[in-house]
This record gives sequence, C-alpha cells and structure tokens, in this order.
Amino acid sequence: MADLIKNFERQQAIAWLDKNVSEHRVQHILGVETMAGELAEIHGVKQQQAKIAGLLHDLAKFFPPQKLLDLAADAAIAIDDICAQVPHLLHADVSAVVAKKEFGITDPEILEAIALHTLGGAEMSDLSCIIFIADALEPGRGDNKKLNKLRELSKKNLRKAVWKVCDYTLKYLVKQNKTIHPRVIITRNWALQSVRA
Repeated sequence: MADLIKNFERQQAIAWLDKNVSEHRVQHILGVETMAGELAEIHGVKQQQAKIAGLLHDLAKFFPPQKLLDLAADAAIAIDDICAQVPHLLHADVSAVVAKKEFGITDPEILEAIALHTLGGAEMSDLSCIIFIADALEPGRGDNKKLNKLRELSKKNLRKAVWKVCDYTLKYLVKQNKTIHPRVIITRNWALQSVRA
C-alpha cells in the first residue's frame, strides 16, 4: 500500500482526465474522490485507497461503444446481452482495466471498487460500497431532500445506503424507460439482506 501511495501521481491522473472526459465529468469525478475520502474516514477504510478509486472510477466513461466492447473482450470481461446492446454499462469494468494499464494500479480492492461502481455486485467490500455510493451521491448530483437523506444515511450505514441508492436508481430507470441490468437487482437484494440479517 505504501508503494501505491508513493507511486500514484494524482496530477498525472487529472491531466489524463482533462484530455479524455468532459469538464463537467471531471467535476463529478473530483466530487466522488472527495466524498469517498470522507466516507472512508467515517467507516474506517483506507482513505488513500478510496480517493484513488474515486479519482479513477470513470476513466472509460467517454470511450466509444466499440472501444468499450473491444477492451472488455481483450480483458476477458463477460459481455452479456444487455451490455452488448448498451456497451456504456461496461465503462466501470473497463475503467478498472485502464487504471491498471495507464496508472499501474494493482491493488485488487481499488480495481474491484472501480469495476463495481455502476452496477455493483453481491458481497461488495466496504471500499466498493463507498465508491458505489459516492458515485451516486457526490454533491454535484443535486441538492434535494431525497439525496440529502441518502447522504446522511451513507455516513451511518454503508450497506443500507447501497440498498437505498439502488432503490433510488431503479425508480429513476423505470421512470425514464431505461434498460435495467440484473446486477443492480442483485446488488440491491444483497444489501437489503445483509442489513436485515
């Protein structure tokens, strides 16, 4: 971990992001980095891991669909029918690949947190929960009663916050007539069951 802290160049990552994602997206990413660091401190997770995962979570966000599909295939990432139809859903998994290739990230917890930040998964680590939550709730996502309630919840109970973020996201996707990936349901059910256990 010490080597990771020593060797990771935050400014290099920001320079890469400035070239490869929109200015608006960079602001979102910096918001995720900050919120992830704050949640890590509250929940006893290594802050440096959380901040690096937050900073690198959207590296592939603006990659064109075919590039996402090609990189996913090269990395042996499973491409199901939904991801084949909506390749953008692969950007989280592909961002983990890019983090390893471009920035030499080898920490499996960081790579997993990046890969799971959009659709989640069962048995997520606390770090993965933090990045999943921060991606949905960083301040740039808006300022309304529901979001603020979720932000307060995230400071108290990570898994309950994952469950409620999934509910919030699912309601939005249904309202917008968007495709729902089954992994979001799996994530929600895992978080719900782990809170109720």
